[in-house]
Amino acid sequence: MKLWNHYEEKLEIMRNILFYLTFSFIFIVSSCTSDFDEINTKPDALTAADVSAKFFVTNTQLGIFAPNRYPYWRGPLIHADRFSGHTAFGYKSNWWSDGLGYTYSGGYTGAVWGWMSGYNSSLTSFTNFVKAGGTLENDKFEAIALIMKGLYYQKYTDTFGMVPYTEASNPDITTPKFDDQKVIYEGVIADLDKAITIIGSATTTGEGPQLLGDNDLFFKGNLQDWKALANSLKLKMALRGHGAGPAPVTDYSAHVTAAASGVLATKDAVLPRDIEISQWSSAVYGDIWHNFYGGGRWHLGSKLADVLRANNDPRLTKIARPIEGAGKTFTLTKPASGSNVALYPTHTAFVVNHLKDSGVDVTEGTDASGNVTLTLGAGPYYVGQPVRTNGKIKPFLFADLWSRPSDYVVQKKNEGKPIAPQIIHTAAESHFLLAQATVLGVLSGVDAQTHYQNGIKHSMRMWGVTDADAATYIANEAMAKLDGTTEQKLEKIATQRWVAYYTEGYEAWAIVRDTGYPVVYKNANGTGYSATNTVSDSDIFELGNLDGAYPQRMRYGSDAYNKNNANTEAANAAQGADTQKTKLWWAK
Repeated sequence: MKLWNHYEEKLEIMRNILFYLTFSFIFIVSSCTSDFDEINTKPDALTAADVSAKFFVTNTQLGIFAPNRYPYWRGPLIHADRFSGHTAFGYKSNWWSDGLGYTYSGGYTGAVWGWMSGYNSSLTSFTNFVKAGGTLENDKFEAIALIMKGLYYQKYTDTFGMVPYTEASNPDITTPKFDDQKVIYEGVIADLDKAITIIGSATTTGEGPQLLGDNDLFFKGNLQDWKALANSLKLKMALRGHGAGPAPVTDYSAHVTAAASGVLATKDAVLPRDIEISQWSSAVYGDIWHNFYGGGRWHLGSKLADVLRANNDPRLTKIARPIEGAGKTFTLTKPASGSNVALYPTHTAFVVNHLKDSGVDVTEGTDASGNVTLTLGAGPYYVGQPVRTNGKIKPFLFADLWSRPSDYVVQKKNEGKPIAPQIIHTAAESHFLLAQATVLGVLSGVDAQTHYQNGIKHSMRMWGVTDADAATYIANEAMAKLDGTTEQKLEKIATQRWVAYYTEGYEAWAIVRDTGYPVVYKNANGTGYSATNTVSDSDIFELGNLDGAYPQRMRYGSDAYNKNNANTEAANAAQGADTQKTKLWWAK
């Protein structure tokens, strides 16, 4: 998918201006043409008339969903994607183990904190540019700014918990206080309501330089789609916050009801990945997935593979490849010395049991040296790698035993081949949320099963499954029927939401923390999944600073302490210790 050629060079120029010059210079550029013309002398270069809010929209979209490579791979790839259980690190000449991220790393966490906390300045600049009295006053752009602010703060607070919000955009306050999540949620919902009202029935942002058009990477300037996104985000946050907190719990039923009828029901909000922008400026548009896949050999997480395989889900073959070890024999070499000698039976049994649980035809044997051998049937097999495994069992987790992501997920850019998009919000998610709200009794007069199945259809369509195959799945698989007890229904909905967010680990991780589903850790014996969502066997799993508990948040970065220590410590006192164990306001 290629971005419009006419604007590619202009966009790159503008992004450089935005990243490396002060915002005050932008004001000068937008009001004075002579200096700008001297700087940009190319015949097709950016002109003063082009310097409008539309470029700030592009910048804000990229800034939160496509940061530079450093925070991108340290955020999703090391933390969120694996915390969610969607992916696991392989061991192809890789210094990483899949236990990475469960023990606090200041450098890795700090990169994510720096990116998210720093993003607010860009968003504030855009908002000030377009609000009443701004350089380019345009209430429709202001509405978009409010919606982007909502997307940002939902991700920001759902990652760290309490963060600066009410004082964060005040230029006179250099050390803003950290706000409770409930305050942030209610502030975001209020902003979304304002944006919805501003947009009303409008369809475009204006004419000429104020016409958003192709510079909008989500919706090509369609304001009604932006309005639907606002309602969708409001619905998600209202449902996540509904019932949260100590008694009396939060009642957001009115927000749920108000948002339900106006969500994205047929269209997805996504960013295309195959776009001509420097990969070092915008990782999601570059080769981040491809590059780290090649060097790190990461794999499908075991729970994701198990859910899809057990339910004959056609998405499995779209998002993953069969294992490369089918028909091969593997030797699990027994250590000659050291503490792992005694663990050899435990480690080999774990691998064998996991493969058998995954439907692999395994023939066990022993060679002349007493090493366990495994001969796999012809396949094909789709097998996920167990998540959170440690270095002790690493020698037996051969890369060829696990399913790698499909070409669609890790395709190199600029090849003219389809690449999975960066997910913002999907029609599938809207339908799943409506089903969830109905099962919870918050909505009435809504057919929960219809929305549930529509969510499945939309998710499958996004991953390239034909409508005919989706219809077959819905007609034949128990997972496609929203039946059972209330809790069983909620588990099905949460699991489907989690599947639909593959490659968007932040939201998938939030779904697990919010609902308790799905449970992603294997038992030590390799059979079934832990009901407590913890691991305890340090001979197999990386317990880390969490002592085996499921990660609930990321820790604040060192900059939070170096630049705003008093307020950071106040947040810790209010929220709980600055550890990955501390649950957020809405967590189950």
